[in-house]
Amino acid sequence: MAELLRAPSAPSLAGLEEELTCSICLCLFDSPVTTPCGHNFCGPCLDVTWSGLLQGFSCPQCRASFPRRPELQKNTVLCRVVEQFQSSQPAAPAEEKRGGDGDGSRPEVACDSCLEAAAAARTCLTCMASFCAEHLRPHQESPAFRDHQLCAPLRDLPRRKCPEHNKLLEFYCREHAGCICCVCLVSHKACATGPVPAAKAEKESQLKNRLTELYNQSEKASLALDEVRVLQRQASETAARKMDLLRSEFLEIKALIEEEENQAMKKVEEEEKRVCDKFDYVHNVLGKKKNEIQVIRDQIEMALTEDDDIAFLKKAAKLRHTSTKDVFIPRIDLDQNLIHTIYQGAFSLKEVVKRTVNQPQEKKMEATPQWKPKAFQINPSNKLSASGRKAVGSQAPKIGKAPQKPQPELSEDADTKDKRKPAKSAPNTANPCATSLESFLTKSREELLEYAAKITLDFNTAHNKVLLSDRNTRMSVSEIPQKYSHHPQRFTYCSQVLGFQCFKRGIHYWEVELQRNNFCGIGICYGSMDRQGADSRLGRNSSSWCIEWFNSKISAWHNDLEKCLPNTKATKIGVLLNYEGGFVIFLGVGEKHNLIYKFKAQFTEALYPAFWVFSSGTMLSLCQLK
Repeated sequence: MAELLRAPSAPSLAGLEEELTCSICLCLFDSPVTTPCGHNFCGPCLDVTWSGLLQGFSCPQCRASFPRRPELQKNTVLCRVVEQFQSSQPAAPAEEKRGGDGDGSRPEVACDSCLEAAAAARTCLTCMASFCAEHLRPHQESPAFRDHQLCAPLRDLPRRKCPEHNKLLEFYCREHAGCICCVCLVSHKACATGPVPAAKAEKESQLKNRLTELYNQSEKASLALDEVRVLQRQASETAARKMDLLRSEFLEIKALIEEEENQAMKKVEEEEKRVCDKFDYVHNVLGKKKNEIQVIRDQIEMALTEDDDIAFLKKAAKLRHTSTKDVFIPRIDLDQNLIHTIYQGAFSLKEVVKRTVNQPQEKKMEATPQWKPKAFQINPSNKLSASGRKAVGSQAPKIGKAPQKPQPELSEDADTKDKRKPAKSAPNTANPCATSLESFLTKSREELLEYAAKITLDFNTAHNKVLLSDRNTRMSVSEIPQKYSHHPQRFTYCSQVLGFQCFKRGIHYWEVELQRNNFCGIGICYGSMDRQGADSRLGRNSSSWCIEWFNSKISAWHNDLEKCLPNTKATKIGVLLNYEGGFVIFLGVGEKHNLIYKFKAQFTEALYPAFWVFSSGTMLSLCQLK
């Protein structure tokens, strides 16, 4: 009865094997479950596929993503269909299970007992032969064949025999990875062996797990490829944006430089036009002068042709009163100071760009401006006294400032905090600066020249009464104010000028020659020192240190404090700066060095050589040391 009920369902299930196969393990469903997108998989296969994931759950077949892991239930209907399909398999022809299509394309297994080679119905694994239904009857009816193992017809019986013992291969040796018979089992007693079906089931499970792992790895590789493409696209987009920004920045830099170039060229062209206009005017004057001379010459020639003595004398008397002056060509030159200023600005810009481009990348990130000028303020109450100096101790409080406390008399350490020790205390030998200072005082001039620095004067800082010459190495007082262009670093109160070079580290030495050394000063200062007002004078602020000649008096100045010094006949002054050592020495240069004064300070900014000239005829020259 059961066979009658099952018979009609078998054909209907015969074409459902593909639909009842898991797309992960490629086998019939085992405990099938259904995903929210409607696809079916083996429950264990899906567990292995999603194992280890915290997010990014997706359907292995259609790649539909789920925000979290779905709660899946066993598909009981599909389970029953699979069971019915599996129960219908033995009734199907043996050729179908072995891949035959039943259409005669593949030969059937022949009976080993029939002369007509009828199709075998079963194969006896004990007899190792296949029998048709007629010759199979003894195995089914005789008790002698009751223990014989029958199976579906097999066409590869010789391959299932042990070539050595001619016995059925019933066992599998895991260590030798081969099938063995019951006789071989004796020699493999030390090995891990088991029945062939169990070994097959174990290997199938391992291959399924391996297949699942490969599937996961393939999924991860696909995700990694997609992620790499996304990252590559993002990197390309970022680089493109950065290149656009860089291109705009460099275009702006080029525009600024072109604007600077146009302004500089325009100034030179204006100066050229000014001079050419003067030459045109002189040319016109000289032309008129030439015409006047020609008229007088013609009159004289006409008078010389007069035969009448009386008429000749009358004409000669008239010509005697006409006088001509010698031709004079006034000196008309380009404003060399203006040209030098323009060129110096272009040269400085080029040097800044060159240093910026050539310095290492890490220093470019750390680069900061050397100094920033203070806001310029003019205090009308701060003026020089009649003697040219501010009075010390008796001056009135400055407008807008609290009255200052009386300051101590200037000393060698006046710019540092007073840290005096008892007179009998032992000398501080642990201070390397003091030792270095004393060692420099004993050096000869030849030894000091090892630290020689080439100093030139910065045209942009010169007061309009300071005249520069000899390639900006000599300064003097000009009776006629120079027409210097405006510059934020130019001194406007005192006739002073700074050196072009600045020092932020190391030891440096330079010499200055004095000519008519009355009303002049030599020193150093910070770049941030004021350029306007009385506080901009050397030594009258905390940002400068100098020695000053005032007629026959020599003084040391710092922080608006004066200390009178012994007179010296030296006309050449050497300046030695030790930035890290914290001191500057002024020496009289001669056959033997003569110490004029020494300042000690803790320098915090870049230092510039500084000079002050006041009276007409005073001249300071920078010595070119070798």
